[in-house]
Amino acid sequence: MTHSLWEDRSFRGQPDLVVVGGGLTGLFTALHTRRKDASRKVLVLERGPHPAGASVKNVGFACFGSPGQLLYDLDTEGEDVALGRVEERWRGLNELRQTLGDTAIGFEPVGGYEVFRKDDPMHAKVAERLSELNGKLRAIFGMDVFSWVDDRIGELGLNAGHLAWNALEGAVDSGMLMHALLHRVQGEGADVRFNAAVEGWEEQPHGVELHLADGTRIKAGRAVIATNGYARDLVPSTDIVPGRGQVVLTSEVPGLALKGTFHMREGFYYFRHFHGRVVLGGARHLDIAGETTMAEGTTPLIQGDLERMLREVIIPGKDFRIERRWSGIMGFRAHGGPAVVEHLSPHVVLAAGLGGIGVAVGIRVGRRAADLVG
Repeated sequence: MTHSLWEDRSFRGQPDLVVVGGGLTGLFTALHTRRKDASRKVLVLERGPHPAGASVKNVGFACFGSPGQLLYDLDTEGEDVALGRVEERWRGLNELRQTLGDTAIGFEPVGGYEVFRKDDPMHAKVAERLSELNGKLRAIFGMDVFSWVDDRIGELGLNAGHLAWNALEGAVDSGMLMHALLHRVQGEGADVRFNAAVEGWEEQPHGVELHLADGTRIKAGRAVIATNGYARDLVPSTDIVPGRGQVVLTSEVPGLALKGTFHMREGFYYFRHFHGRVVLGGARHLDIAGETTMAEGTTPLIQGDLERMLREVIIPGKDFRIERRWSGIMGFRAHGGPAVVEHLSPHVVLAAGLGGIGVAVGIRVGRRAADLVG
């Protein structure tokens, strides 16, 4: 088949950069690349029919970490690493809102909570060190971030013992966010192709060749692999491991008082309100080995625990049913640490391993990837 002049000029010419993965990191890589040099031909390849990774499978948090999470990070990773990552998340959230706009991403400034059950030993540990944590965070935020608001437990309808609060976090509509980002990327002149699964790549003297599942081979000057939790499919040697996050959405709950974004058990449970419903994810700690998988799906163990948490803690005494169940595949460094943005070869960069916090850091990881490809 002969292609027209216009096809070859606009759709079939060799791209300067191919980005593998149409999630937050991949699309922001494309956006930053085009903004740095609008003459560069950028192509994004997404294997799904739309952006379909963890970027649209999450519960919609715009957060930087609860007290329990942050204290754990301080103790295990050290102050410089842990606080550096908090600052990265905070800067990323602000850049995200400034770049796309609060209305376009459905941002709700509802604040963030950490919930402690009655007689939870974790509460005593956090209470003892909350002032210390606020002191360390003051250099980033210029204020005390966390405070105790136990008096709100009743009005939120929770069955809990203690409640820590910060006013800086919020919720987003992940579908709206990705739609707005996709529109922005395409408006900047990048080409995005869906149902284009990449199965392999080959470094070449003057670029890279990508091998697609349909047999197509695409040559490009450079490539960024931004497949996050699926990174090992294309980079078997990486230390990024997948982590499946299972989620449930309830039916409308009559008289639901819950409002905000909520964490429990150092972030292993996370939930929020959504149009009179509750979205709850987590419980991965009950089966870390089983949830270290790239296979989407749900399991009776974790789904049962999420339902129990709804009945006992989140909406006790309320009638509800589970309206929808889903899962998303996150990417974590095997031994902890920030996202990977590094050269795999002279023409290929890996940008992945966002640690379940892609909404906050995806925009900055994408910028680092765009800077690295030059």
